Amino acid sequence: MTIQTVVVPDLGGAETVEVIELGLAPGDSVEVEDSLLVLESDKATMDIPSPATGVFTKYLVEEGATVSVGDPIAEIEVADEAAAEEPQPAAVEEAPADEQPIEAAVAEVAASSPASASELMIQVPDIGNDDKVDVIEICVAVGDEVSEGDTLVILESDKATMDIPSTHSGKVLKIVVAEGDKLGTGDDVALFEVTAGQEPAPEAAPEVAAEPAPQAAAPAPAPVAEAAPAAVAEETATTAGADVYAGPAVRLLSRELGVDLTQVSGTGPKGRIQKDDVSNFVKKVMQNKESAAAAPAAGGAGIPPIPAVDFSQFGEIEEVKLSKIQKLTAANMQRNWLNIPHVTQFDDADITEQEAFRKGLKAEGEKRGVRITPVAFLIKALAATLQANPIFARSMGADGQHVVQKHYINIGMAVDTPRGLVVPVIKDVDQKGIWEISADIMDLAAKARDGKLTPAEMSGGCFTLSSLGAIGGNGFTPIVNAPEVGILGVSKSQIKPVWNGTEFAPRLMLPLALSYDHRVINGGDAGRFMTHLVKLLSDIRHLAL
Repeated sequence: MTIQTVVVPDLGGAETVEVIELGLAPGDSVEVEDSLLVLESDKATMDIPSPATGVFTKYLVEEGATVSVGDPIAEIEVADEAAAEEPQPAAVEEAPADEQPIEAAVAEVAASSPASASELMIQVPDIGNDDKVDVIEICVAVGDEVSEGDTLVILESDKATMDIPSTHSGKVLKIVVAEGDKLGTGDDVALFEVTAGQEPAPEAAPEVAAEPAPQAAAPAPAPVAEAAPAAVAEETATTAGADVYAGPAVRLLSRELGVDLTQVSGTGPKGRIQKDDVSNFVKKVMQNKESAAAAPAAGGAGIPPIPAVDFSQFGEIEEVKLSKIQKLTAANMQRNWLNIPHVTQFDDADITEQEAFRKGLKAEGEKRGVRITPVAFLIKALAATLQANPIFARSMGADGQHVVQKHYINIGMAVDTPRGLVVPVIKDVDQKGIWEISADIMDLAAKARDGKLTPAEMSGGCFTLSSLGAIGGNGFTPIVNAPEVGILGVSKSQIKPVWNGTEFAPRLMLPLALSYDHRVINGGDAGRFMTHLVKLLSDIRHLAL
């Protein structure tokens, strides 16, 4: 008998992986291809098979350990002749289709493709949505030379706009779609002429500009197999035990999508939560939310619909189609206006000294590469005001019988974009200074305009700021962004005469409008909130106290 050491085989490109399951005990009999242990990378879960028939001796690693290709992981006792005949393992046992490492799949396709192939059909990657969505823009033309990663077409669903990138470099021979067509995962987009023998690149997940709620628009695993419906349990189902049984890749995906894994039912071995489980959970939650949002838009609650009018009888007209984000924003605003008893309180803040101080930071900002705007001071002052008035960091429970008090301070800022209004959220504002807040504002505003915000960057807010800035206006009544209970509307600052006790002096005054949910906030709460905020904006030295 001979002791044979089993090592980590070629992982298809992954440098290191984690040991997540040890399933054998010393003395267990193993056959060729029996699973010895389970490894997990950020792309897949892989069973390491036994290279020979024999008796398992011991593991050389522990659960949670990180290993690389060639590292010893186990020992088995085999007959001498079996050890002599057994070839070295060349690769990991083939994983299921939805867990196979991307690099391994790429190598397999490249190996099976004829080296002389010069035409390739580019298809839509997994877009995290079972439904087909509209093509709103074709970004290439026949004859164009396209590099890998360049945008071919732009799709738009009711959740997001998505850039579909090219997975290869080559020349466009034919475009097989047109604006207005509907495409889904796996549908053909364009025929490419590629260099002979070029290795296909892994499909890239489309860039997403999502609405202000977690969505399944982030990179998702391979399409769910036909048996998947049985894997979709109720949203409220919890996993057994206090700890969630899921690997690092699944936990990372859940954090990106804002999913509580204790609410997800695992369909993997021993109830292990897989990426498909998280994606299916998000899809079901969003379907329920969309169904709930559709009712107010149809004129529910006994509200009569606005009659249709044929405007063409009065002159020339043009019908302009709304983007999906604009449609969803309209439905959300109507829902919030109908369900929340709004009250708006107005006040002015003297920001004369604050503006002088801000302008004095211009030189230092140029050195740091950060531009400080009045919004940064507003957000910093709001964070301090929320700390002093935590009732504004609450949300009304869905049952209407309790409120939820949040012990974190995340502030959303409304950004006007060509696709519609979006609200990225600056996290943990109370723990940041003006420079950090300004950098966050620049980064999130740029992503919003480019349509590259992720769902995680648009969720988790406690309070919203809607600033018209230099656009103009003396004031407006913002609509509360449920489930938050307050929103601050800021208009254009103006020089006004203010009585200082002896004379009228010119002061820079900033109009403020605080709208709040009167089910949670009363007039006294709003008065104290606004008074505190005005004091901080009028004398920013109070922010240091």
